[in-house]
Amino acid sequence: MKIIIRGAKIIDSESPFHNKTADILIVDGSIKKIGQSLPNSENADEIKLDNLHVSQGWFDSSVSLGEPGFEDRETIANGLNVAARSGFTAIALQPNSSPIIDNQSQINFVKTKANGFATQLFPIGALTKGSEGKDMAELFDMKNAGAVAFGDYNKSLDNANLLKIALQYVQDFDGLVIAFAQDSNIRGNGVANEGVVSTKLGLKGIPNLAEELQIARNLFLLEYTGGKLHIPTISTAKSVQLIKDAKAKGLNVTCSVAVHHLVLTDETLESFDTRYKVLPPLRTETDRKALLAGILDNTIDIITSDHNPIDIEHKKMEFDGAKNGTIGLESAFGALLTVLPLEKVIEKLTSGKTTFGIENQPIDEGKIANITLFNPEGKSIFTKENILSKSKNSAFLGVELKGKTYGIFNQGKLVL
Repeated sequence: MKIIIRGAKIIDSESPFHNKTADILIVDGSIKKIGQSLPNSENADEIKLDNLHVSQGWFDSSVSLGEPGFEDRETIANGLNVAARSGFTAIALQPNSSPIIDNQSQINFVKTKANGFATQLFPIGALTKGSEGKDMAELFDMKNAGAVAFGDYNKSLDNANLLKIALQYVQDFDGLVIAFAQDSNIRGNGVANEGVVSTKLGLKGIPNLAEELQIARNLFLLEYTGGKLHIPTISTAKSVQLIKDAKAKGLNVTCSVAVHHLVLTDETLESFDTRYKVLPPLRTETDRKALLAGILDNTIDIITSDHNPIDIEHKKMEFDGAKNGTIGLESAFGALLTVLPLEKVIEKLTSGKTTFGIENQPIDEGKIANITLFNPEGKSIFTKENILSKSKNSAFLGVELKGKTYGIFNQGKLVL
């Protein structure tokens, strides 16, 4: 395949063409030439789009797709197409399918299913068998099969000794442990952020302490064991400070935040709409501002959509009984541009590859073409027509978003 991307502004701090507008000639999946008004001597297809910007391909560190077992929520094939149309050239797949992805054969299954798509799939293996928190899963075998990290999706490990052993064990093969933080005893039956809103609505609260206590414990364990720890989807101001302090000590810890925690607060729950029921719960405006500050000062390493499709039978029901989760791939970029500057959004949508051991591909001549195409200008209301996922449980329905994602070029394939 030969294509010329015409008049694209390149946003890539690792590229010598950063902040320059140029044509990009791609031949057989590699960038052959970048320059002004490139001649089309190779009879290449030409791509011309309004206010076109390009960056390194975006990476989402937390995507659930359902398959195997929950294909009614989402399939791997459709999920990867959704990711491509949403600007993501790579996703890390959570292990929360049925069966749980906790062994080598399950890793091989999802990787085989993902063959041939423009968006690459990098599986996360479960840290414990069946994600039950009792026995450590076959981590080394899964690493050899292609797992990029190990964690139990949205489940906190009550057994501190098991996490200690896991952090020690994975150092033999440079593994990454993901530790979701929420003390199950303190959380109890909570369904919303503990505060003024939950009290007013009569919803059982989840205090900030449930997250912060677990993060503090896990950071103590990391200090004792060494190794690499990733704390996903933090949601409170104190969590940001705990991780900031740990990094200042020199601990090898990274963290992510979900898009919805940067944009929405628990005030949205006043409608009792279960689209806003997520884990961790939406917090207060004070927490939201602290998370944004953590992005800007680089305490927070990664922004994720935390894309989690839930079928209507488990979502459209009374608040207490509904499953946690929102889809987020389609709305991620547009929502982030409403609260953060463009270059910071691009940085946090691409830098996570380093954490998960995935090679970056700067936009430069001779490099493999791994590119996201987008327009950072313009505003639009996010509606059901914008949802490409099988499940429609988006917390951003009816919200005004900024910019537009055109698609990607990756794996020698153009998706627009």
